[in-house]
Amino acid sequence: MGIVAEKGSKQGNNKVLVLTGLLIGLIFAELDETVVSTAMPTIIRDLHGLSLYGWVAGVYMLAITMFMPIIGKMADLYGRKRVYLYCMGLFITGSIVSGLAPSMTWLLIGRGIQGIGASGLMPLALVIIGDTYPLEQRAKIQALFGPLMILPQLLGPTVGGYLVGHVNWHWVFLINIPVGLVAAAVLAKGMRESRGEEKKYIDWAGAFTLVLALLSLLMAPVLIDNQDLSWSSPLIIGLLTISALLFALLIRIESKVKEPIIPLHLFRNRNVVVLSILVFTLMLGIMGGFALFPYFAQNVMGLTPTASGYLMFAFMAGAIPSSILNGFLITRVAYRNLFIFSFTLPIIGFYLLSHLSVETTTIYIIVSFFILGIGLGALFGGDNLIVQESVDKAHSGIALSTVQLFQALGATIGLSVFGSLLSRKIGNGILSLKDQLPAGTAENIATDGIPSGIAPEILLKVQASFSEAFQSIYAISLGFVIVAFVICWFLKKEVLSKRVEEVESEIVASA
Repeated sequence: MGIVAEKGSKQGNNKVLVLTGLLIGLIFAELDETVVSTAMPTIIRDLHGLSLYGWVAGVYMLAITMFMPIIGKMADLYGRKRVYLYCMGLFITGSIVSGLAPSMTWLLIGRGIQGIGASGLMPLALVIIGDTYPLEQRAKIQALFGPLMILPQLLGPTVGGYLVGHVNWHWVFLINIPVGLVAAAVLAKGMRESRGEEKKYIDWAGAFTLVLALLSLLMAPVLIDNQDLSWSSPLIIGLLTISALLFALLIRIESKVKEPIIPLHLFRNRNVVVLSILVFTLMLGIMGGFALFPYFAQNVMGLTPTASGYLMFAFMAGAIPSSILNGFLITRVAYRNLFIFSFTLPIIGFYLLSHLSVETTTIYIIVSFFILGIGLGALFGGDNLIVQESVDKAHSGIALSTVQLFQALGATIGLSVFGSLLSRKIGNGILSLKDQLPAGTAENIATDGIPSGIAPEILLKVQASFSEAFQSIYAISLGFVIVAFVICWFLKKEVLSKRVEEVESEIVASA
Protein backbone atom coordinates (compact mmCIF):
# COMPACT_ATOMS: atom_id res chain seq x y z
CA MET A 1 0.00 0.00 0.00
CA GLY A 2 2.09 2.90 -1.27
CA ILE A 3 5.28 2.94 0.78
CA VAL A 4 7.61 0.06 1.36
CA ALA A 5 10.12 0.89 4.04
CA GLU A 6 13.65 -0.21 3.31
CA LYS A 7 15.04 -2.80 5.69
CA GLY A 8 16.72 -0.83 8.40
CA SER A 9 15.43 2.42 6.88
CA LYS A 10 16.12 4.33 10.08
CA GLN A 11 19.76 3.33 9.68
CA GLY A 12 19.70 4.11 5.94
CA ASN A 13 18.73 7.74 6.54
CA ASN A 14 21.24 10.41 7.50
CA LYS A 15 19.37 11.57 10.59
CA VAL A 16 21.22 14.86 10.97
CA LEU A 17 20.56 15.89 7.36
CA VAL A 18 16.91 14.85 7.52
CA LEU A 19 16.27 16.80 10.72
CA THR A 20 18.24 19.83 9.47
CA GLY A 21 16.32 19.94 6.19
CA LEU A 22 12.96 19.63 7.96
CA LEU A 23 13.76 22.34 10.52
CA ILE A 24 15.00 24.82 7.90
CA GLY A 25 11.88 24.34 5.82
CA LEU A 26 9.44 24.45 8.73
CA ILE A 27 10.90 27.49 10.47
CA PHE A 28 10.92 29.55 7.28
CA ALA A 29 7.42 28.42 6.30
CA GLU A 30 6.16 29.52 9.74
CA LEU A 31 8.27 32.70 9.59
CA ASP A 32 6.68 33.58 6.26
CA GLU A 33 3.26 34.06 7.80
CA THR A 34 4.33 36.60 10.44
CA VAL A 35 6.75 38.38 8.09
CA VAL A 36 3.97 38.85 5.53
CA SER A 37 1.62 40.22 8.22
CA THR A 38 4.22 42.85 9.12
CA ALA A 39 4.76 43.82 5.48
CA MET A 40 1.05 43.91 4.53
CA PRO A 41 0.48 47.68 5.03
CA THR A 42 3.29 48.43 2.56
CA ILE A 43 2.10 45.75 0.12
CA ILE A 44 -1.47 47.03 0.25
CA ARG A 45 -0.31 50.58 -0.40
CA ASP A 46 1.81 49.59 -3.42
CA LEU A 47 -0.80 47.28 -4.95
CA HIS A 48 -3.80 49.49 -4.04
CA GLY A 49 -5.64 46.57 -2.48
CA LEU A 50 -7.11 47.80 0.80
CA SER A 51 -10.47 46.16 0.05
CA LEU A 52 -8.76 42.74 -0.21
CA TYR A 53 -6.51 43.16 2.84
CA GLY A 54 -8.09 40.40 4.94
CA TRP A 55 -8.24 37.97 2.04
CA VAL A 56 -4.44 37.66 1.86
CA ALA A 57 -4.41 35.77 5.16
CA GLY A 58 -7.81 34.18 4.46
CA VAL A 59 -6.79 32.54 1.18
CA TYR A 60 -3.59 31.18 2.75
CA MET A 61 -5.50 29.73 5.69
CA LEU A 62 -8.18 28.22 3.43
CA ALA A 63 -5.59 26.48 1.25
CA ILE A 64 -3.67 25.05 4.21
CA THR A 65 -6.76 23.65 5.92
CA MET A 66 -8.52 22.30 2.81
CA PHE A 67 -5.55 20.41 1.41
CA MET A 68 -4.00 19.14 4.65
CA PRO A 69 -5.79 15.74 4.71
CA ILE A 70 -5.39 15.25 0.96
CA ILE A 71 -1.64 15.85 1.13
CA GLY A 72 -1.40 13.45 4.08
CA LYS A 73 -3.15 10.72 2.09
CA MET A 74 -0.95 11.32 -0.96
CA ALA A 75 2.11 10.86 1.27
CA ASP A 76 0.78 7.50 2.50
CA LEU A 77 0.27 6.40 -1.11
CA TYR A 78 3.26 7.84 -2.94
CA GLY A 79 5.92 8.28 -0.27
CA ARG A 80 6.59 10.91 2.39
CA LYS A 81 9.82 12.23 0.83
CA ARG A 82 8.36 12.60 -2.65
CA VAL A 83 5.22 14.43 -1.51
CA TYR A 84 7.13 16.61 0.99
CA LEU A 85 9.47 17.79 -1.78
CA TYR A 86 6.47 18.51 -4.02
CA CYS A 87 4.97 20.58 -1.18
CA MET A 88 8.22 22.51 -0.80
CA GLY A 89 8.18 23.07 -4.57
CA LEU A 90 4.64 24.45 -4.38
CA PHE A 91 5.62 26.72 -1.48
CA ILE A 92 8.56 28.08 -3.48
CA THR A 93 6.37 28.52 -6.59
CA GLY A 94 3.80 30.42 -4.55
CA SER A 95 6.58 32.59 -3.12
CA ILE A 96 7.75 33.46 -6.65
CA VAL A 97 4.22 34.35 -7.78
CA SER A 98 3.60 36.43 -4.65
CA GLY A 99 7.00 38.16 -4.78
CA LEU A 100 6.56 39.18 -8.42
CA ALA A 101 2.84 39.97 -8.10
CA PRO A 102 1.87 43.08 -10.10
CA SER A 103 -1.60 43.18 -8.55
CA MET A 104 -3.63 41.94 -5.60
CA THR A 105 -5.17 39.21 -7.77
CA TRP A 106 -1.76 37.68 -8.44
CA LEU A 107 -0.79 38.08 -4.80
CA LEU A 108 -3.88 36.11 -3.74
CA ILE A 109 -3.10 33.40 -6.33
CA GLY A 110 0.46 33.17 -5.02
CA ARG A 111 -0.69 32.95 -1.40
CA GLY A 112 -3.11 30.18 -2.35
CA ILE A 113 -0.31 28.16 -3.97
CA GLN A 114 1.89 28.80 -0.93
CA GLY A 115 -0.90 27.56 1.33
CA ILE A 116 -1.28 24.29 -0.59
CA GLY A 117 2.45 23.68 -0.22
CA ALA A 118 2.49 24.66 3.46
CA SER A 119 -0.40 22.26 4.18
CA GLY A 120 1.96 19.30 3.91
CA LEU A 121 5.11 20.67 5.53
CA MET A 122 4.29 20.27 9.24
CA PRO A 123 2.29 16.98 9.14
CA LEU A 124 4.76 15.28 6.80
CA ALA A 125 7.75 16.54 8.78
CA LEU A 126 6.39 14.72 11.84
CA VAL A 127 5.73 11.57 9.83
CA ILE A 128 9.24 11.64 8.32
CA ILE A 129 10.74 12.01 11.79
CA GLY A 130 8.66 9.00 12.82
CA ASP A 131 10.15 7.01 9.93
CA THR A 132 13.69 8.14 10.75
CA TYR A 133 14.09 8.10 14.54
CA PRO A 134 13.28 5.44 17.16
CA LEU A 135 10.53 6.22 19.64
CA GLU A 136 12.60 7.65 22.51
CA GLN A 137 14.51 10.06 20.25
CA ARG A 138 11.36 10.97 18.37
CA ALA A 139 9.58 11.90 21.58
CA LYS A 140 12.33 14.32 22.55
CA ILE A 141 12.61 15.85 19.07
CA GLN A 142 8.88 16.35 18.60
CA ALA A 143 8.65 17.89 22.06
CA LEU A 144 10.81 20.73 20.73
CA PHE A 145 8.81 21.26 17.54
CA GLY A 146 5.93 23.16 19.13
CA PRO A 147 8.11 25.71 20.95
CA LEU A 148 10.36 26.08 17.89
CA MET A 149 7.35 26.94 15.77
CA ILE A 150 6.57 29.86 18.10
CA LEU A 151 10.06 31.29 17.54
CA PRO A 152 9.20 32.52 14.00
CA GLN A 153 6.18 34.37 15.42
CA LEU A 154 8.52 36.31 17.69
CA LEU A 155 11.13 37.00 14.99
CA GLY A 156 8.65 37.69 12.19
CA PRO A 157 7.93 41.37 12.91
CA THR A 158 11.66 42.17 13.12
CA VAL A 159 12.54 40.32 9.90
CA GLY A 160 9.54 41.75 8.05
CA GLY A 161 10.27 45.27 9.20
CA TYR A 162 13.93 44.99 8.12
CA LEU A 163 13.11 43.64 4.64
CA VAL A 164 10.46 46.28 4.01
CA GLY A 165 12.59 49.12 5.39
CA HIS A 166 15.98 48.21 3.90
CA VAL A 167 15.19 46.18 0.76
CA ASN A 168 11.57 46.02 -0.51
CA TRP A 169 8.46 44.02 0.20
CA HIS A 170 9.02 41.66 -2.75
CA TRP A 171 11.86 40.00 -0.80
CA VAL A 172 9.45 39.09 1.97
CA PHE A 173 8.43 36.31 -0.43
CA LEU A 174 11.49 35.88 -2.63
CA ILE A 175 13.76 35.08 0.32
CA ASN A 176 11.88 31.78 0.57
CA ILE A 177 13.37 30.60 -2.74
CA PRO A 178 17.02 29.99 -1.71
CA VAL A 179 16.01 28.83 1.76
CA GLY A 180 13.43 26.39 0.39
CA LEU A 181 15.88 25.03 -2.17
CA VAL A 182 18.50 24.44 0.53
CA ALA A 183 15.96 22.71 2.79
CA ALA A 184 14.77 20.48 -0.08
CA ALA A 185 18.34 19.62 -1.16
CA VAL A 186 19.42 18.72 2.39
CA LEU A 187 16.38 16.49 2.94
CA ALA A 188 16.72 14.84 -0.49
CA LYS A 189 20.36 14.05 0.25
CA GLY A 190 19.74 12.64 3.71
CA MET A 191 16.53 10.63 3.28
CA ARG A 192 16.16 7.23 1.64
CA GLU A 193 12.77 5.78 0.78
CA SER A 194 11.54 3.04 -1.52
CA ARG A 195 7.99 2.74 -2.80
CA GLY A 196 5.84 -0.16 -3.88
CA GLU A 197 5.11 -0.48 -7.58
CA GLU A 198 1.48 -1.58 -7.29
CA LYS A 199 -1.19 0.61 -8.86
CA LYS A 200 -2.49 3.39 -6.60
CA TYR A 201 -6.18 4.22 -6.35
CA ILE A 202 -7.06 7.83 -5.66
CA ASP A 203 -10.46 8.75 -4.26
CA TRP A 204 -11.05 11.81 -6.44
CA ALA A 205 -14.75 11.99 -5.56
CA GLY A 206 -13.92 12.05 -1.86
CA ALA A 207 -11.12 14.58 -2.33
CA PHE A 208 -13.38 16.94 -4.32
CA THR A 209 -16.23 16.61 -1.82
CA LEU A 210 -13.87 17.18 1.14
CA VAL A 211 -12.44 20.36 -0.43
CA LEU A 212 -15.93 21.74 -1.11
CA ALA A 213 -17.13 20.85 2.42
CA LEU A 214 -14.14 22.55 4.06
CA LEU A 215 -14.40 25.53 1.72
CA SER A 216 -18.06 26.05 2.65
CA LEU A 217 -17.27 25.72 6.35
CA LEU A 218 -14.20 27.98 6.38
CA MET A 219 -15.66 30.66 4.14
CA ALA A 220 -18.02 31.47 7.02
CA PRO A 221 -15.37 32.90 9.41
CA VAL A 222 -13.46 34.48 6.51
CA LEU A 223 -16.57 36.34 5.32
CA ILE A 224 -17.45 37.36 8.87
CA ASP A 225 -13.98 38.83 9.36
CA ASN A 226 -13.81 40.58 5.97
CA GLN A 227 -17.38 41.44 4.98
CA ASP A 228 -18.89 42.57 8.31
CA LEU A 229 -21.33 39.66 8.39
CA SER A 230 -22.51 37.91 11.56
CA TRP A 231 -22.90 34.22 12.38
CA SER A 232 -26.67 34.66 12.11
CA SER A 233 -26.51 36.09 8.56
CA PRO A 234 -28.51 34.06 5.99
CA LEU A 235 -25.39 33.65 3.82
CA ILE A 236 -23.37 32.24 6.72
CA ILE A 237 -26.17 29.89 7.78
CA GLY A 238 -26.47 28.76 4.16
CA LEU A 239 -22.74 28.03 3.91
CA LEU A 240 -22.78 26.04 7.16
CA THR A 241 -25.80 24.05 5.96
CA ILE A 242 -24.12 23.25 2.63
CA SER A 243 -20.98 22.22 4.50
CA ALA A 244 -22.96 19.82 6.75
CA LEU A 245 -24.64 18.23 3.72
CA LEU A 246 -21.29 17.82 1.93
CA PHE A 247 -19.73 16.19 4.99
CA ALA A 248 -22.66 13.74 5.11
CA LEU A 249 -22.07 12.98 1.42
CA LEU A 250 -18.33 12.55 2.11
CA ILE A 251 -19.04 9.91 4.77
CA ARG A 252 -21.19 7.99 2.28
CA ILE A 253 -18.50 8.18 -0.41
CA GLU A 254 -15.69 7.15 1.93
CA SER A 255 -17.63 4.13 3.15
CA LYS A 256 -17.80 2.71 -0.39
CA VAL A 257 -14.46 3.43 -2.10
CA LYS A 258 -11.42 1.15 -2.07
CA GLU A 259 -8.86 3.76 -0.94
CA PRO A 260 -10.70 6.60 0.84
CA ILE A 261 -9.06 9.99 1.33
CA ILE A 262 -9.93 9.81 5.04
CA PRO A 263 -10.37 6.15 6.04
CA LEU A 264 -13.40 5.90 8.30
CA HIS A 265 -11.71 3.22 10.39
CA LEU A 266 -9.53 6.00 11.83
CA PHE A 267 -12.59 7.18 13.74
CA ARG A 268 -12.85 3.78 15.40
CA ASN A 269 -9.42 4.43 16.90
CA ARG A 270 -9.96 5.76 20.40
CA ASN A 271 -6.86 7.93 20.57
CA VAL A 272 -7.43 9.51 17.15
CA VAL A 273 -11.00 10.43 18.08
CA VAL A 274 -10.16 11.69 21.58
CA LEU A 275 -7.18 13.76 20.40
CA SER A 276 -9.14 15.21 17.47
CA ILE A 277 -11.88 16.34 19.87
CA LEU A 278 -9.28 17.58 22.37
CA VAL A 279 -7.31 19.79 19.97
CA PHE A 280 -10.48 21.11 18.32
CA THR A 281 -12.00 22.03 21.69
CA LEU A 282 -8.79 23.54 22.97
CA MET A 283 -8.03 25.63 19.88
CA LEU A 284 -11.65 26.74 19.65
CA GLY A 285 -11.53 27.99 23.23
CA ILE A 286 -8.06 29.49 23.65
CA MET A 287 -6.71 30.80 20.34
CA GLY A 288 -9.06 33.77 20.33
CA GLY A 289 -8.00 34.70 23.85
CA PHE A 290 -4.31 34.54 22.97
CA ALA A 291 -4.70 36.50 19.73
CA LEU A 292 -6.82 39.23 21.34
CA PHE A 293 -4.67 39.79 24.43
CA PRO A 294 -2.42 42.47 22.87
CA TYR A 295 -5.57 44.56 22.38
CA PHE A 296 -6.13 44.51 26.15
CA ALA A 297 -2.46 45.19 26.90
CA GLN A 298 -2.38 48.25 24.63
CA ASN A 299 -5.77 49.80 25.49
CA VAL A 300 -6.04 49.01 29.20
CA MET A 301 -2.49 48.46 30.43
CA GLY A 302 -1.06 51.18 28.17
CA LEU A 303 1.72 49.00 26.73
CA THR A 304 3.23 49.46 23.27
CA PRO A 305 2.49 46.85 20.58
CA THR A 306 6.05 45.54 20.92
CA ALA A 307 5.85 45.28 24.71
CA SER A 308 2.49 43.53 24.59
CA GLY A 309 3.89 41.02 22.12
CA TYR A 310 6.91 40.32 24.30
CA LEU A 311 4.63 39.35 27.19
CA MET A 312 4.09 36.14 25.24
CA PHE A 313 7.66 35.19 26.15
CA ALA A 314 6.22 34.25 29.55
CA PHE A 315 4.15 31.58 27.82
CA MET A 316 7.27 30.30 26.04
CA ALA A 317 9.23 30.28 29.32
CA GLY A 318 6.71 27.77 30.66
CA ALA A 319 6.02 25.84 27.46
CA ILE A 320 9.59 25.01 26.41
CA PRO A 321 10.80 23.24 29.60
CA SER A 322 7.39 21.61 30.03
CA SER A 323 7.46 20.28 26.46
CA ILE A 324 11.01 18.93 26.89
CA LEU A 325 10.13 17.27 30.20
CA ASN A 326 7.02 15.66 28.73
CA GLY A 327 9.10 14.44 25.80
CA PHE A 328 11.27 12.50 28.26
CA LEU A 329 8.36 11.22 30.35
CA ILE A 330 5.93 10.18 27.62
CA THR A 331 7.82 6.90 27.00
CA ARG A 332 8.00 6.16 30.74
CA VAL A 333 4.67 7.34 32.18
CA ALA A 334 1.12 6.73 30.95
CA TYR A 335 0.39 9.64 28.62
CA ARG A 336 -3.15 9.96 29.95
CA ASN A 337 -1.73 10.76 33.38
CA LEU A 338 0.65 13.33 31.88
CA PHE A 339 -2.18 15.07 30.04
CA ILE A 340 -4.53 15.02 33.03
CA PHE A 341 -1.89 16.56 35.32
CA SER A 342 -0.79 19.13 32.72
CA PHE A 343 -4.31 20.25 31.83
CA THR A 344 -5.09 21.28 35.38
CA LEU A 345 -2.74 24.23 34.88
CA PRO A 346 -4.58 25.94 31.99
CA ILE A 347 -7.65 25.93 34.25
CA ILE A 348 -5.68 27.96 36.81
CA GLY A 349 -4.20 30.22 34.12
CA PHE A 350 -7.51 31.13 32.52
CA TYR A 351 -9.14 31.54 35.93
CA LEU A 352 -6.53 34.23 36.64
CA LEU A 353 -7.08 35.87 33.23
CA SER A 354 -10.85 35.89 33.80
CA HIS A 355 -10.20 38.36 36.63
CA LEU A 356 -8.39 40.99 34.57
CA SER A 357 -9.10 44.58 35.56
CA VAL A 358 -7.88 48.13 35.03
CA GLU A 359 -5.42 47.57 37.91
CA THR A 360 -3.92 44.37 36.42
CA THR A 361 -0.13 44.44 36.56
CA THR A 362 2.47 43.10 34.15
CA ILE A 363 3.63 40.58 36.78
CA TYR A 364 0.07 39.20 37.04
CA ILE A 365 0.02 38.64 33.26
CA ILE A 366 3.48 37.05 33.25
CA VAL A 367 2.48 34.59 35.99
CA SER A 368 -0.78 33.72 34.18
CA PHE A 369 0.93 33.09 30.85
CA PHE A 370 3.75 31.14 32.48
CA ILE A 371 1.23 28.79 34.12
CA LEU A 372 -0.58 28.39 30.78
CA GLY A 373 2.73 27.58 29.07
CA ILE A 374 3.62 24.86 31.57
CA GLY A 375 0.21 23.24 31.16
CA LEU A 376 -0.06 23.42 27.38
CA GLY A 377 3.54 22.33 26.86
CA ALA A 378 2.36 18.70 27.10
CA LEU A 379 0.47 19.18 23.85
CA PHE A 380 3.56 20.28 21.89
CA GLY A 381 4.48 17.11 20.04
CA GLY A 382 2.74 14.85 22.53
CA ASP A 383 -0.55 14.59 20.65
CA ASN A 384 1.19 13.95 17.33
CA LEU A 385 3.41 11.26 18.82
CA ILE A 386 0.43 9.46 20.38
CA VAL A 387 -1.42 9.53 17.04
CA GLN A 388 1.59 8.11 15.18
CA GLU A 389 1.92 5.26 17.66
CA SER A 390 -1.83 4.54 17.70
CA VAL A 391 -2.30 3.79 13.99
CA ASP A 392 -0.75 1.50 11.41
CA LYS A 393 2.39 3.05 9.95
CA ALA A 394 0.85 3.01 6.46
CA HIS A 395 -1.85 5.42 7.69
CA SER A 396 0.28 7.72 9.83
CA GLY A 397 0.26 10.52 7.23
CA ILE A 398 -3.50 10.81 6.95
CA ALA A 399 -3.98 10.20 10.69
CA LEU A 400 -1.69 13.08 11.64
CA SER A 401 -3.20 15.33 8.97
CA THR A 402 -6.71 14.55 10.20
CA VAL A 403 -5.90 15.50 13.81
CA GLN A 404 -4.13 18.68 12.64
CA LEU A 405 -7.14 19.46 10.45
CA PHE A 406 -9.37 19.46 13.54
CA GLN A 407 -6.82 21.68 15.29
CA ALA A 408 -6.80 24.16 12.39
CA LEU A 409 -10.60 24.19 12.21
CA GLY A 410 -10.88 24.93 15.93
CA ALA A 411 -8.33 27.75 15.75
CA THR A 412 -9.92 29.35 12.67
CA ILE A 413 -13.47 29.26 13.97
CA GLY A 414 -12.38 30.26 17.49
CA LEU A 415 -10.52 33.34 16.29
CA SER A 416 -13.56 34.56 14.40
CA VAL A 417 -16.12 33.77 17.10
CA PHE A 418 -14.08 35.30 19.93
CA GLY A 419 -13.33 38.39 17.86
CA SER A 420 -17.04 38.91 17.20
CA LEU A 421 -17.91 38.30 20.86
CA LEU A 422 -15.31 40.76 22.12
CA SER A 423 -16.41 43.44 19.67
CA ARG A 424 -20.05 43.03 20.71
CA LYS A 425 -19.29 43.07 24.45
CA ILE A 426 -17.09 46.16 24.19
CA GLY A 427 -19.74 47.87 22.06
CA ASN A 428 -22.46 47.12 24.61
CA GLY A 429 -20.26 48.30 27.45
CA ILE A 430 -19.46 51.59 25.73
CA LEU A 431 -23.10 52.28 24.84
CA SER A 432 -23.85 54.00 28.15
CA LEU A 433 -20.83 56.29 27.65
CA LYS A 434 -21.73 57.29 24.10
CA ASP A 435 -22.74 60.85 25.00
CA GLN A 436 -19.49 61.44 26.90
CA LEU A 437 -17.19 60.38 24.04
CA PRO A 438 -16.13 62.38 20.96
CA ALA A 439 -18.66 62.22 18.10
CA GLY A 440 -18.42 58.99 16.09
CA THR A 441 -16.00 57.37 18.54
CA ALA A 442 -18.36 54.98 20.32
CA GLU A 443 -19.31 53.17 17.11
CA ASN A 444 -15.71 52.33 16.19
CA ILE A 445 -13.99 52.03 19.56
CA ALA A 446 -14.30 48.23 19.64
CA THR A 447 -12.20 47.89 16.49
CA ASP A 448 -10.09 51.05 16.45
CA GLY A 449 -9.14 51.12 20.14
CA ILE A 450 -9.45 53.88 22.74
CA PRO A 451 -8.82 57.31 21.16
CA SER A 452 -6.43 59.79 22.74
CA GLY A 453 -7.55 62.98 24.42
CA ILE A 454 -10.35 61.49 26.53
CA ALA A 455 -10.84 62.96 30.00
CA PRO A 456 -9.21 60.76 32.69
CA GLU A 457 -12.47 59.90 34.45
CA ILE A 458 -14.10 58.86 31.14
CA LEU A 459 -10.97 56.94 30.11
CA LEU A 460 -11.18 54.91 33.32
CA LYS A 461 -14.80 53.98 32.57
CA VAL A 462 -13.91 52.97 29.00
CA GLN A 463 -11.01 50.84 30.23
CA ALA A 464 -13.34 49.23 32.78
CA SER A 465 -15.69 48.29 29.90
CA PHE A 466 -12.76 46.74 28.03
CA SER A 467 -11.75 44.81 31.16
CA GLU A 468 -15.26 43.45 31.67
CA ALA A 469 -15.40 42.34 28.03
CA PHE A 470 -12.09 40.49 28.37
CA GLN A 471 -13.23 38.93 31.64
CA SER A 472 -16.17 37.42 29.77
CA ILE A 473 -13.93 36.18 26.95
CA TYR A 474 -11.50 34.47 29.31
CA ALA A 475 -14.36 33.03 31.36
CA ILE A 476 -15.53 31.30 28.18
CA SER A 477 -11.96 30.07 27.58
CA LEU A 478 -11.97 28.75 31.15
CA GLY A 479 -15.05 26.68 30.34
CA PHE A 480 -13.36 25.23 27.26
CA VAL A 481 -10.18 24.21 29.10
CA ILE A 482 -12.30 22.51 31.77
CA VAL A 483 -13.98 20.51 28.99
CA ALA A 484 -10.53 19.72 27.54
CA PHE A 485 -9.41 18.47 30.96
CA VAL A 486 -12.40 16.11 31.07
CA ILE A 487 -11.63 14.87 27.53
CA CYS A 488 -8.11 13.89 28.63
CA TRP A 489 -9.61 11.20 30.88
CA PHE A 490 -10.80 9.30 27.79
CA LEU A 491 -7.27 8.73 26.46
CA LYS A 492 -5.90 5.20 26.83
CA LYS A 493 -3.98 4.62 30.04
CA GLU A 494 -0.84 3.21 28.48
CA VAL A 495 2.84 4.02 28.07
CA LEU A 496 4.16 4.55 24.54
CA SER A 497 6.42 1.67 23.53
CA LYS A 498 8.27 0.62 20.41
CA ARG A 499 6.35 -1.03 17.60
CA VAL A 500 7.08 -4.66 16.77
CA GLU A 501 8.50 -3.68 13.36
CA GLU A 502 10.71 -1.05 14.99
CA VAL A 503 12.18 -3.63 17.36
CA GLU A 504 12.70 -6.06 14.47
CA SER A 505 14.43 -3.32 12.47
CA GLU A 506 16.85 -2.66 15.33
CA ILE A 507 17.58 -6.39 15.67
CA VAL A 508 18.31 -6.65 11.92
CA ALA A 509 20.55 -3.56 12.07
CA SER A 510 22.55 -4.92 15.00
CA ALA A 511 22.93 -8.39 13.50
